[in-house]
Amino acid sequence: MSENKAAAWQALTGRAGERAALLGTEGLPTRRVEAWHYTPLQSLNGVAWQAAPALGEARIKQSVAELDLPQHDGILVFANGQFCPALSHLPACMEVQEYGDGAAVPRLLTGRFSAGLNAALRQPGARLKVPAGRDAGLVIMVSLTEGEDVSTHLHHSVTLAKGAKLTLLDIQLGTGRYLTNPQMDVHCAEEAHFSHITHQKESPLAARLAIAGAKIEERGNYDSFTLNQGGALARQEVVSQLNGPFSNTNVNAIQLVDGERLNDLSSMIHHAAPDCTSRQTVRTVLSEQGQGVFQGKILVDQIAQKTDGYQMNQALLLSEKGQMNSKPELEIYADDVKCSHGATVGALDEEQLFYLRSRGVPEAQARDMLVQAFLLETVELVEHESLRHYLLKALPGHVG
Repeated sequence: MSENKAAAWQALTGRAGERAALLGTEGLPTRRVEAWHYTPLQSLNGVAWQAAPALGEARIKQSVAELDLPQHDGILVFANGQFCPALSHLPACMEVQEYGDGAAVPRLLTGRFSAGLNAALRQPGARLKVPAGRDAGLVIMVSLTEGEDVSTHLHHSVTLAKGAKLTLLDIQLGTGRYLTNPQMDVHCAEEAHFSHITHQKESPLAARLAIAGAKIEERGNYDSFTLNQGGALARQEVVSQLNGPFSNTNVNAIQLVDGERLNDLSSMIHHAAPDCTSRQTVRTVLSEQGQGVFQGKILVDQIAQKTDGYQMNQALLLSEKGQMNSKPELEIYADDVKCSHGATVGALDEEQLFYLRSRGVPEAQARDMLVQAFLLETVELVEHESLRHYLLKALPGHVG
């Protein structure tokens, strides 16, 4: 183990204490680890990551006030891995569960490095439950991180009872060089509907290793949408398991990658019951020397007849130095299924650009318009109208 590698690993294992075994013994993943081939973590090796100090309430309040948030029914605020009750409130129908002391990796996420890291250094996050038949509306969760060479490891869980509904806007932002490693465990009971929209706009110096694991029961729905827009290295990993007939999951995303940043959307959808559907639409825009990664796998068990799974990854290159790595996978053990996947990479249409320029549209505005058109179809997959408007305002040119 090199001296630089030891700096990061010793700091993390030292903080983990008795839980260090959850990190394994191989150090941070390298390209030799298949799941991390396109997103190796060597850039984190030389930093002795320390626990983040508490932030002052006035500073936190100012950061939240500067956000242009949609109208909502509740808000949860975390700053440097600590809950801020004075700035938080929830709908009356929602329950906050007591946080347990367990540090085990859920079976659904076993063998995944980001989950092991979270378990080893776990910090109590939001543990929410929506009772049967209730609609909790739109709740916003803000996670703010500030500091140099610090890391946070929030663990959240969301449980929806039969027929319950919740929409969560999950915003991550910050300043400085830091590492965030949030995990969210989701359980959707029969006929429950959870819409999880993540807006990742971390510091351009930050690293982010986020993971979510969702279990969906009969006729339940887990709808995930990610806007990856920040971080020097940011990986969003979604693992979704369809346990009951006629359940559904969507794992959609937009990635906007510039400079020398790397954004990664990795997913695994497990069809473990018949008559289930899944949809994945990921669109990435790469400028300068930005790097995008999409790794998506659909696993269909033998019992999962009548599966309908769709996966599409498309990338738009605005620079010759941009790079897109795509790895779609289908693993099917049933014989009565409808599954497809595809990937495309291309540049802006020069004829369309010329048409707009000939109509007097400045070149920069014309490019923004074409990028917006490329992304709009994906944004429209978000059902909540005010959240579609919120996401549109975050796109290049602030269309909407």
